[in-house]
Amino acid sequence: GRRRRGGAQGDRKRAQSHGSSQGEREERKKVGRNPEAEDRQDRNGRRSNSASTARPPQGRGLGFKALEELSLKDPSVVAITMSSHPSVKDLLSETKIRQDLIELICLVLSKAFKSRTDRGTQQHLAGIIKDSGFFCTSLPHYLVGMASESKPARRAQYPQHLENILVILSQVLNIFPASSVHTVSLLLTLLQASINSLRASGVDFQPQIEENVEQLQDLITHLQNRAREGTLRSDRDTYAFLPSGEDQQDFRTIPIYPTPQEFRQEHRPFLRPNITSQSYTNTHLYLDTHFRLLREDFVRPLREGIQQLLQNQKDIGRTNSPLKTKRFDDIRIYFDTQLVVPKCTHTGIAYIVQFDAQPLKFVRWQNSKRLLYGSLVCLSCDNFESFLFATVSDRDPEHLQKGLVQITFTEESRLKLKDQVFLMVETTAYFEAYRYVLEGLQEQSEDDLPFQRYIVECKTDVQPPAYLRRNDNYDLSSVADPDYKARIRPFHSLKAEAWPRMEELGLDESQMKAFQLALTKELSIIQGPPGTGKTYVGLKIAQALLTNQELWRDQHDMAPMLVVCYTNHALDQFLEGIHKFLKDGIVRVGGRSNSEILKRFNLRELTHSPNFRRTLPGHLRDAYNQVKQREIEEQSMKLECSLKGVLRESVLHKFILRQHWDSLHRPPAMDEFQTWNEKKPNLMMEWLGLGSTVFLQRETENANGNDEEVPVEVDEEEDLIEIAEEADLIQAERIVEDNFGPRGIRDARKKGEMEDAVREVEELMLAMNLDKVEIQAEQSEEGFEFQRDQRKKMKRNIRKELGKTSAMTEREEDNVFDVWTLSQQDRWKLYRLWVARYRMELREKALLSEQAYQNAVDRLADVKRHESLCLLKKATVVGMTTTGAAKFRQTLQEVRPRLVIVEEAAEVLEAHTITTLSRACQHLILIGDHQQLRPSATVYELAKNFNLEMSMFERLVNMGLPFVRLNYQHRMRPEIARLLTPHIYKELENHPSVLEYENIKGLKTNLYFVDHNHLEEEIRDGKSHQNRHEAMFVVALCRYFLLQDYKPEQITILTTYTGQLHCLRKQMPAKEFAGVKVHVVDKYQGEENDIVLLSLVRSNRQSKVGFLSISNRVCVALSRAKKGLYCIGNSVMLDQVKLWSKIFHTLREKDQVGKALTLCCQNHPDREVKVSNAEDFRQAPEGGCTQPCQFRLDCGHVCASVCHPYDPEHKKYKCVKKCEKILCDLGHKCTLVCHKECPNKCPVKVEKIIPKCQHTQMIPCHQDPNTFTCQEPCQRLLSCGHPCESVCGLPCTSQCKVKVILKLGCGHTQEDACFYKDCIDKAECKAPCDHQLKCGHACRGTCGKCFQGRFHFPCYHKCECLLICSHQCKEPCTRDCPPCQRHCENCCVHSKCMKPCGQPCAPCREPCAWQCAHHRCNKLCYEPCDRPPCTEPCNKTLDCGHPCIGLCGDKCPSKCRICDHDEVTEIFFGTENEPDAYFIQLEDCKHIIEYTAMDIYMGMDDNNQANEGEQVAIKLKECPKCRTPIRNNLRYGSQINRSLKEIEMVKEKINGQQSDIEEKKKALRAQWRENLRTYEMDDHMEYMLIKERLNQTYPTANDLWVVENKMDFLIRVQKLLKIENKNMLDMHRDKFSKNVAEFVCWLNSYHQKFTDQQVFDLQRELQRLNLLAELNVHCHLANERRQTDQIQSDVQKIRDVLETWGQFTEQDEQKVKEAMKKLDEKFPLSGLGISDEERKMIVSAMKMRPGHWYKCPNGHVYLITECGGAMESRHCPDCNATIGGQSHTLASGNQVASEMDGAQHPAWSEANNLLNFNPIDF
Repeated sequence: GRRRRGGAQGDRKRAQSHGSSQGEREERKKVGRNPEAEDRQDRNGRRSNSASTARPPQGRGLGFKALEELSLKDPSVVAITMSSHPSVKDLLSETKIRQDLIELICLVLSKAFKSRTDRGTQQHLAGIIKDSGFFCTSLPHYLVGMASESKPARRAQYPQHLENILVILSQVLNIFPASSVHTVSLLLTLLQASINSLRASGVDFQPQIEENVEQLQDLITHLQNRAREGTLRSDRDTYAFLPSGEDQQDFRTIPIYPTPQEFRQEHRPFLRPNITSQSYTNTHLYLDTHFRLLREDFVRPLREGIQQLLQNQKDIGRTNSPLKTKRFDDIRIYFDTQLVVPKCTHTGIAYIVQFDAQPLKFVRWQNSKRLLYGSLVCLSCDNFESFLFATVSDRDPEHLQKGLVQITFTEESRLKLKDQVFLMVETTAYFEAYRYVLEGLQEQSEDDLPFQRYIVECKTDVQPPAYLRRNDNYDLSSVADPDYKARIRPFHSLKAEAWPRMEELGLDESQMKAFQLALTKELSIIQGPPGTGKTYVGLKIAQALLTNQELWRDQHDMAPMLVVCYTNHALDQFLEGIHKFLKDGIVRVGGRSNSEILKRFNLRELTHSPNFRRTLPGHLRDAYNQVKQREIEEQSMKLECSLKGVLRESVLHKFILRQHWDSLHRPPAMDEFQTWNEKKPNLMMEWLGLGSTVFLQRETENANGNDEEVPVEVDEEEDLIEIAEEADLIQAERIVEDNFGPRGIRDARKKGEMEDAVREVEELMLAMNLDKVEIQAEQSEEGFEFQRDQRKKMKRNIRKELGKTSAMTEREEDNVFDVWTLSQQDRWKLYRLWVARYRMELREKALLSEQAYQNAVDRLADVKRHESLCLLKKATVVGMTTTGAAKFRQTLQEVRPRLVIVEEAAEVLEAHTITTLSRACQHLILIGDHQQLRPSATVYELAKNFNLEMSMFERLVNMGLPFVRLNYQHRMRPEIARLLTPHIYKELENHPSVLEYENIKGLKTNLYFVDHNHLEEEIRDGKSHQNRHEAMFVVALCRYFLLQDYKPEQITILTTYTGQLHCLRKQMPAKEFAGVKVHVVDKYQGEENDIVLLSLVRSNRQSKVGFLSISNRVCVALSRAKKGLYCIGNSVMLDQVKLWSKIFHTLREKDQVGKALTLCCQNHPDREVKVSNAEDFRQAPEGGCTQPCQFRLDCGHVCASVCHPYDPEHKKYKCVKKCEKILCDLGHKCTLVCHKECPNKCPVKVEKIIPKCQHTQMIPCHQDPNTFTCQEPCQRLLSCGHPCESVCGLPCTSQCKVKVILKLGCGHTQEDACFYKDCIDKAECKAPCDHQLKCGHACRGTCGKCFQGRFHFPCYHKCECLLICSHQCKEPCTRDCPPCQRHCENCCVHSKCMKPCGQPCAPCREPCAWQCAHHRCNKLCYEPCDRPPCTEPCNKTLDCGHPCIGLCGDKCPSKCRICDHDEVTEIFFGTENEPDAYFIQLEDCKHIIEYTAMDIYMGMDDNNQANEGEQVAIKLKECPKCRTPIRNNLRYGSQINRSLKEIEMVKEKINGQQSDIEEKKKALRAQWRENLRTYEMDDHMEYMLIKERLNQTYPTANDLWVVENKMDFLIRVQKLLKIENKNMLDMHRDKFSKNVAEFVCWLNSYHQKFTDQQVFDLQRELQRLNLLAELNVHCHLANERRQTDQIQSDVQKIRDVLETWGQFTEQDEQKVKEAMKKLDEKFPLSGLGISDEERKMIVSAMKMRPGHWYKCPNGHVYLITECGGAMESRHCPDCNATIGGQSHTLASGNQVASEMDGAQHPAWSEANNLLNFNPIDF
């Protein structure tokens, strides 16, 4: 039945194949085919046998059937099979393969290349293909045979086969560009011919195939060009030239920042070269090409640098060279980078980061390109598994030397920021410019790109501007020559014959052509060789356009003209030119301008003018809100200060353990001579060994010992010439100032205020400020003052110590009892621990404000952007740098400038020019010179092989678009111009003005090349070079020109390398060379000077000339001089460069090159000197010759100088011979030199007798001896009998410091300074106290420190109890340990608790992160997990290549069983050395422990159940090896969470219920306010501070108890003070006041914790003061009643007890109270003449509320009833004085009788009456 379906055709086929069937079957068997199956296929007519006579290829197991089956499988399977099958090579080696098999092979191979497998697999397969018989022979034959195919069905299948072949060709060429380009080129030619033939026969092809062919053809052309240039050297090319599937993604979706995938070794980005010889196929391709090239230009250095870094880290174990000494080509590395301090900037939050500056000591930061503004840095703490991006936002070379720089993180990175130690990598590219442009390219719509006709399609017939087609009537009278101005009439500019003549416009022929082209073509290109006046022509064009604004601006759309320049300098020049004819309407955006003229036109200035504010729309005026940055600035200021020097101990008080604080205040050998009123040396400085005495003593010891040698610090270098450092120049171009930065007087004032604030904070915080120029000299008793070198040494020591990262651990800190017993090294380590705690707290406070600040800044930025837009839309001319235009591209799109003039257009990358253009642009004028400097790319390969360094200007010139070259140069004298023409420019005419220059003075020639062979040196930092010989020669020649009387401003020194700049500067003191310009060639384009000295630098044995071979740079270097050009270089080496060879030929024609330059003396022309090095200039020491000058001066002396051409009249000459003038009657001569003015008084010292003391002293001749202070030692004895220590002329010593035995008031005797005898109570007793304290420990204070037992020194017996949180208690000798105040260490994978350790933690409510391939937890993070721990081994591989020793789902341990064998298998539990042992790494301490043992240890069995029935302490489990608490581990999360839950319950119990605490706080606040009002405590600082303590975040019940105690004591003190003010005699008040002040001092002491002993001492002292106050009141009343004598003896007995030394005991109190009772009976305190009982009975009987009792002026008491207010007057029955009063006002002298009922106020006022019910109880 099957045969019948075949019909006649089938029979014919069988007949044709029958003859060869037997042989064919044999061959099929050989390649593994099934003959019967293939016969069936033949019979069904599925394949032609046209190739059946060819011998099929052989290969074991990979026949037709196998290939067919393989073609149906997944591409990755196909790829792996084809690359690894042993038969593939044999299969592809055949040169004769049947057509159907070729098609099948192509299908399989194309499928393999479409897979996503490892690149190595595809590379191996392509390697087999590229040289195979299949590729080189069979495939070409197959393609040729396509044209002769006659069967329509087969022809219809060819497009698919050709598509498969194209995939193979693309991939082979992509992987092996160098070795396959020839074969692929041949195959593509055949393939193209086949397509043409098949299309002619009616076969349809998809457009995609033709696009792919075209793309492949472009690439082949590009590679062939590279091969011809010699730059295609290897198949290991960096780039994929044709897109793979993923590379075909839209460029708009490619992230601008690099991704982690790009840092992998095998990553090869897809790139297309910039097409420079033909048009682009479409705009999308054009934008895509430039985006990818530009992005690669900044990503590649970072990618390759990081790959190299990671490779080096892998190799580091195999070599001994540390990573810090490695040099990397593409990146710069900064180790140990840490965040230091957040900074408030106008763009948001920035950070100061600190890196290790030690490996970078050799870097000269002023000139280094390292860490420039805008550079991209990448920070990683995990070997670049993840990373953060930031840009440098500010740099200061002085700070960089200390390892500090300011960076701003991207928003995404800022949110991921943690306080870690990073490795920071910097890429050399200026990232900000890339970012702006790349964003602009992604935002650019294909339809909106203007001038596509020329830029993309490269059409050469340029049209007039669209606006000119409507109206072309130009009036050029404003730009005409003044002589012709009146004749110029408006004309039709599009009619060439209507134009005025060039003479009328003041232009030469080429300038006229350029002028016409610019005004009449919508895209015009003007090339301006050096000195041809391209800026002059550009300004003429701008003036013509601006005076004919009506042509291109209309009423509805007042679009401005946009002027764009590459550099700030050029922009300033151009805008200043425009300002000459346009006085208003200019806005200059961005870049730092040095122009005073343009200052008022700066965008920042304009947006902050009052007038502009008024014109803003209402919504913008309302949107203005000030960013609140005070909180964060305050923390930042303090953080910064902590780095600037040594902090005062008071600043660190909170972070120092209490026993250490007190120990610090007990220095062992504090100078006994220090007195209570003298200034004490700073405690922290003394402790750190930086006080004058200690430091000097240690320095002396070090000098005597064999201390390590400290490098000598060189004095500040001599004041050298100011050179615009390259770093500064680059930064000036990078910084685009918008309307944010500091502005005007207000901001200057604000900045000044900020600096003042910083200085104030520094003054408060710092014991020593390293930023001060000089450390204040400290003076010891002997009057010894630090010398300058010792101060410098101290500074160096401090910087070194502050720069260290090692700090004392908390465990080490706990073991320190006396801080003064520590070694110097340990003191610094402890100090760094204190500072670290302080900084941590400041950072946390700042963090709270950061996000709010950033949000506010972002809102403000949006408002300011709209402001700028309002301003720019109203402008007539907007000027920007290219960087500024890129940054403001979105604003420009809205401003819609219709005219764009680009100056220096040939120096700008094409992508930058694209983003400058808005869709509204109708007229583009490009002015530049592509034969001078070109744009610069970061990656050389992209410049060389991908044409990245070709500007749009140059590309369009090359593509044949119309352009004009200016031909007349107005700068160089003809000899210099000859060097450019015809070697660089075919023709360049000299303007007549350059023929009139005078010759250079002092030399025989105006142009010379000095040849030498002295070798260059490489600069260690960067890829620069220097040549000392050239630098010395050029400086000597410059000095020679200055001696010829040339002004410094007339001379410029140029060099080709930045390294030479520093070499030159070191030899150019400012006093000699100030005003001479020194520049690198690249930064001097567009500039000129009379004399140019050019140092070419390069001279080496390898004959490497570097970029001196680039004609553009040579052109700039040789075209800057107007009158004289002098070059120095190695001509033998340069002669190998074709251009230089031609230049030398021109120079030799006029003998202008040689080994030596000839100098000739202006005064003696016959005297000549040959100079070939700097030493030779000594033969013309003063610029002339060596003959003497012999000129007679006005003073009569002869000029002492040798021949000098400068100052011929000697008006500036200063005679240095000795002055002969007599100054005084004694005949003393003037001691000065001749040219200096003689002194009025004779300064010569002579012997004179001092009249007062008759001592002989050396005194200046003119001085009266009566006015001189005699310096002889004083001979007098002091009143105490000891000798005076002062000098004769000064008053005698007031305080004798000779030590004597003193008998102190406390009864002890001791040796102390003699002057204490007169103030014995001020001497502090040093006898030990030894009193047993309430805590049971002996007091460790002294009699003086314990105030003779009245207030004992605190107990510092260590507590060392283990707190619930697993920390040790830090409080000394406590009754109940208070909550732990350390930072909480509890954390999880999501977050960290930021509260103090003793406070309850908020539970983490994120989903649990514990999951693996086998189990998953469904609980929240803080809950016990609902999954078992996984016991499956981890299947990951470590970096070393060995398997991981951890378990699935757990973090991989950092150790390897093989590499770290001894450490891993060390026996601890006993199971570690088993071959199948697996380990857990504890994240808290990093110890590795075998998991089965650890599971048991953590209280788990195999069923993951916690053991039950055991009594265990509530605490966290600890590491069995080091006892570190286990807080953070996913595997043991359940156990940790259970423990933490119990711990939180205990914390709550210790702290008290939060609700109770809040209630108590509320009550205390109310009490505080009540007391404040009642007792008028406003002026009491300590009381006011209580409010802050009541507002603290996490108070405990104990904290509130302390506050309550303090408040209570302070109120009691206030009551005492009220008594003192009103009821004490002056004689008693002073002493009582001192006693109260002493009590307050104890109360506010830094170690006041209200312990049992402290409370007891305070209460005893307060009781003593209360009784003393009562006694003083008795004395006051007795004095008023004149009864003092009656009670004198009783009072004295009581006073003796109250004022006795030592503590006021209960027995003393009892004695005093009894005596006071007797005194009361004898002399009642009330003064009423009745007893207290009688007084109470009377008050009770009258039944009046307080405030009704009053007394007359003489103290007689009376009562006012009713409201208690005085309404009428009467007379006192006892003394007839007036009592009562009128209208509630008492008569004069009357007052409330407080002694009757305690009232302070009359009862009549309700408000006042309230106070009577809270009486002060005296």
